[in-house]
Amino acid sequence: MEESVATGAGVLATVVRSGVVESVHHGHLASVGADGSGPRVGRPGTTFFPRSALKPVQAAAMLRAGLDLDGELLALAAASHAGLPGHREGAARILARAGLDTGALRNTPDLPLDAEAAASWRAAGSPPAPVAQNCSGKHAAMLATCVAAGWDTASYLDPGHPLQRAIRRHVEALTGDDVRHVAVDGCGAPLFSCTVAGLARAFSAIATAGPDTPEGRVAAAIRAHPEWLGGPVRPVTRILRAVPGLVAKDGAEGVFAAALPDGRALALTVLDGAARPVPAVVAAALRALGVRSAELDAVGHVPVLGHGAEVGAVQPAVPAVLTEPAVPTEPAVPTELPSPVAGGAA
Repeated sequence: MEESVATGAGVLATVVRSGVVESVHHGHLASVGADGSGPRVGRPGTTFFPRSALKPVQAAAMLRAGLDLDGELLALAAASHAGLPGHREGAARILARAGLDTGALRNTPDLPLDAEAAASWRAAGSPPAPVAQNCSGKHAAMLATCVAAGWDTASYLDPGHPLQRAIRRHVEALTGDDVRHVAVDGCGAPLFSCTVAGLARAFSAIATAGPDTPEGRVAAAIRAHPEWLGGPVRPVTRILRAVPGLVAKDGAEGVFAAALPDGRALALTVLDGAARPVPAVVAAALRALGVRSAELDAVGHVPVLGHGAEVGAVQPAVPAVLTEPAVPTEPAVPTELPSPVAGGAA
């Protein structure tokens, strides 16, 4: 029987209020260091669901299957966007280029993530809708991929669909892990498991890929258009802006992954699913990998408030000295993907 994700977890961060530890966040952290070492917390080989942090891998798989996107629309394909008007219009543009409209989307209807955008959406009398949901860019790209490859669009969320089989194989190729579990993500798309270490490997491969490869194109889109990956004030966008050349993506349940152009990378999961400690832990892990950035330090400072004033902070417990073995960087980015109709269903 597979071990629980809680087995062997370590302390990622403590929450300190007025000098007293108030709560503790446990989890797993893996990293890929440039010198054969990197910070590590818990058991990086733990299998888990990477949630939306997997979207850059999914986007690369779609490019390999025939999707033709670049720039802001490719960033949107890898996004958990804020639901701003531009994000919604971008999803519609992806669909229109494939001869489709927003009625083809099968992701979960929702309101925009951004509070002001959600208020405006409601004030206009609009109900929750797939295009407003934060994964609509990914779903629009999935549908566009199906059109490009000549696959059925109505069943694109079926784990046995050629699109999802191609994505699954690419997840395995970039992470170096066998997909042991398939679930349904919050947006309705199939969700493939990997290890925390495998997610770090995948991001390292994407960040170091050549500019003309699908992975390199995804990396370039994220670097150039971070506001399309999240939103102007979202932590992932702020972290991308703070560290030039970084490729990063957040996910639900306290998941985050990031990689630098030279392949230094990290991935983490917070066991209680909280997003609060993530910026502090990511900033500390990047510092441990050698990144120095005042802007990153600012993003990583997560205050604890008392009566509106700062009375403490989230304090990361990431090792500052690189003493742990690094996550192996193999396998490399594949040069070609097997035929999407080969192999069994997920």
